[in-house]
Amino acid sequence: MQKPYLSLSLVNKSFQRGQIVSEVLKGISLDVAKGEYVSLIGHSGCGKSTLLNLIAGLIPITSGAVILEDKHVRGPGPDRAVVFQNHSLLPWLTVFENVKLAVDKVWRSENAPTRNARIMDCLNLVHMAHAKDKRPAEISGGMKQRVGIARALAMEPKVLLLDEPFGALDALTRAHLQDQVMQIHQALKNTVIMITHDVDEAVLLSDRIVMLTNGPAATIGEIHEVKLSRPRKRLELVTDLTYIRAREAVLKFLYERNKFVEAA
Repeated sequence: MQKPYLSLSLVNKSFQRGQIVSEVLKGISLDVAKGEYVSLIGHSGCGKSTLLNLIAGLIPITSGAVILEDKHVRGPGPDRAVVFQNHSLLPWLTVFENVKLAVDKVWRSENAPTRNARIMDCLNLVHMAHAKDKRPAEISGGMKQRVGIARALAMEPKVLLLDEPFGALDALTRAHLQDQVMQIHQALKNTVIMITHDVDEAVLLSDRIVMLTNGPAATIGEIHEVKLSRPRKRLELVTDLTYIRAREAVLKFLYERNKFVEAA
């Protein structure tokens, strides 16, 4: 049996304030294959962002282990890049300079022309090379998010972590960016873990959808494998039975969990 690329083993996370201990995640175990696209979905407050931050190494685990390529994750590193819902671009820097920040940090041993070529390759990948000299205030929300993705890709991370990257965008921009992310994933074969509240987005983009139970002490309730071939075209999936059944499975899980919340 092939060893998992990324492994979460009985991960628990609690936060303590004074004498009060809040258990957020309990017994999270998940194996992710290299090149796999996994979405995390669940009701608000179930700990999705906390789980992503644990994988990123931004916060410590309480117990258990996060292992990437046989190495324990004990802090942040360039092998894991995060794209947040807020693009987090520095407003006084140009598009090129914002991506350059990551490149200069990770690829400092390379000469300047090589680093500059790397930056332009990533901007071309997200179709933002034409705006390389613009500042964030001069470009749209969708374009800012594309720059954020380019900056993350410039690090050539082993795992790309997306925290609702399309959540603040209008429907049309969101669809265009989803298509671009699919194309990038198809081209680079990178491993992606994405948080989303959008069921259609999860089914469209993912190989597997991990559904979390409601908190506190949230855990993995179900995992649904999306057996759709790639590349995927959204218009062709509208009437695809596999797509429809996957969407139904996720909606059913979320609906049942919401009933439990209302009953409580």
